[in-house]
Amino acid sequence: MTFTRPAPFTTRPTLQGTFGMSASTHWLATAAAQAVLERGGNAFDAAVAGAFVLHVVEPHLNGPGGDLAGVFVTAAEPGTPVILMGQGPAPAGATPEHFRAERLDLVPGAGALAAAVPAAVDAWLLLLRDHGTWELDAVLEYAIGYARDGHPMLGRVGTTIAAVAELFREHWPSSAQLWMPGGRIPAEGEIIRNTAYARTLQRVVGAGGGASSREARIDAARHEWRTGFVAQALVQSVQTPHRHSSGTDHRGVLTMGDLEDLRAAYEPAVTIEFRGHTIAKTGPWGQGPALLQMLAILDGCDDNHLDPSTELGAHTILEAQKLALADREAYYGDTDVPLDHLLSPEYAATRRALITDRASHDFRPGRVPGHAPFRPSLRTEYALPGAEGVGEPTVRPSGETRGDTCHIDVVDRWGNMISVTPSGGWLQSSPAIPELGFCLGTRLQMTWLEPGAPSTLTPGKRPRTTLTPTLVLRHGHAITALGSPGGDQQDQWQLTYLLRTLVGGYSPQQAIDAPTFHTTSVPGSFWPRTWEPGGAVVEDRLGEDVIAALERRGHRVTRAGGWTLGRLSAVVRDPATGILQAAANPRGAQGYAAGR
Repeated sequence: MTFTRPAPFTTRPTLQGTFGMSASTHWLATAAAQAVLERGGNAFDAAVAGAFVLHVVEPHLNGPGGDLAGVFVTAAEPGTPVILMGQGPAPAGATPEHFRAERLDLVPGAGALAAAVPAAVDAWLLLLRDHGTWELDAVLEYAIGYARDGHPMLGRVGTTIAAVAELFREHWPSSAQLWMPGGRIPAEGEIIRNTAYARTLQRVVGAGGGASSREARIDAARHEWRTGFVAQALVQSVQTPHRHSSGTDHRGVLTMGDLEDLRAAYEPAVTIEFRGHTIAKTGPWGQGPALLQMLAILDGCDDNHLDPSTELGAHTILEAQKLALADREAYYGDTDVPLDHLLSPEYAATRRALITDRASHDFRPGRVPGHAPFRPSLRTEYALPGAEGVGEPTVRPSGETRGDTCHIDVVDRWGNMISVTPSGGWLQSSPAIPELGFCLGTRLQMTWLEPGAPSTLTPGKRPRTTLTPTLVLRHGHAITALGSPGGDQQDQWQLTYLLRTLVGGYSPQQAIDAPTFHTTSVPGSFWPRTWEPGGAVVEDRLGEDVIAALERRGHRVTRAGGWTLGRLSAVVRDPATGILQAAANPRGAQGYAAGR
């Protein structure tokens, strides 16, 4: 069976070349990464340079006070995917008892009380030390330049600031000072600067000035970030009570001890085989294995059930997504997770058998011997007091868009390949720290205060993150690095890309451009943790006939517009020919790929 073919027109070409390819959610980050490749750096040097630019140009989507998940291979070991773990744990003082003493029944979505220990910068510097080739000052010169000298502001940054302007004026004056200079929101295209962040990076680089080797200089910068002036400012910033998304005021609990104990790390990837390909994801401290479960469920279906452009395919995919994400909620966390069982063909077959011709409106985790599934409170609506713009979800059930994440992929001519999804520390997360030029993140909102959950808030444990980049391998070589912002939607949007490229024969750009969809019939990972039973959000371009057919099957469909869902980018390498490819999302006119 041949998939429904896309129109020959794409919004841009799939780039092809043999030298190097970069793709990200902002053209300036892509350009910086590609500039590093052009100057002789490898994919890891390039990814780190682009990532720090993302801190500056997409401050509403990520920041130095946030977190990341990455997956990569080196040219020396092209068949061994490695996870870059940049997700910090809950601070020692972040206990359910403390939150309940603060009269909270959910971890807030905004405010420093929801901050995990920030690990993104330590992870980037770890990667640069071990696998890059450049000095830290050269890698950071792009971000420092944009922060110090300015860059044109995105319209979406202004939209985000406008959504929280009242909060900034009334409760977060340091954020108002940084993001609303002179009391006004900068206009789209206006040159904006973050000189405080430029100074922060310059001081961190300077901390390694007396070290005798490149590695020692980078380690000195890591030490300064965790124990020096940055750490001291972070801890001091949480001491003052401030408004949270709960509509109440609280202090944070982050301490110097929490920061001193932080270490980013490498981990083995979790993998499954799908149609002759190996798909590599994070462990279950992230949601990555949910994509593997989706693929395992669908692997037992005929091709005509896997085409996202048809009624049958869209329905089957949505139902598989619900089942895998229910298991994510029931079993995933920074704990003992029965992945061998959850990813087994036998278990996938039992889950596949639950798919009928009707849309399920139930929360249906599977049964795992020796493990009781956690069943969270299923909230269908929630009055949002206090702060707005608090979560990450790209699309609410209404179709309204708000906060998000960013992403970067790089492949070089030697075969190094990396995909990273940085997030957290959005400008709307918590009050800006004036001397640093950024704020803390709010990743703890992805934990539960109820006991007995695999993701119950626990000091020293990582919150179950939604950050979930993907690496695809074939015959022992990495061939694709991809990912997307989008909270709970990240793996759902990546699933349709993989089905269209691995089964349907689409080119990378065709797969990214194609209309997509996702389910909202699962408890959200972000405050206020609501769900919509049977909910499906679709792009109008899926087609009137397909949308109407989904509604007849019982899906509660929300139309999100023509070009609204999916933020994917990807880089590709053919090991046999050395040909490289890249593609990026056209939605929002922001993502870009470059290469030659």
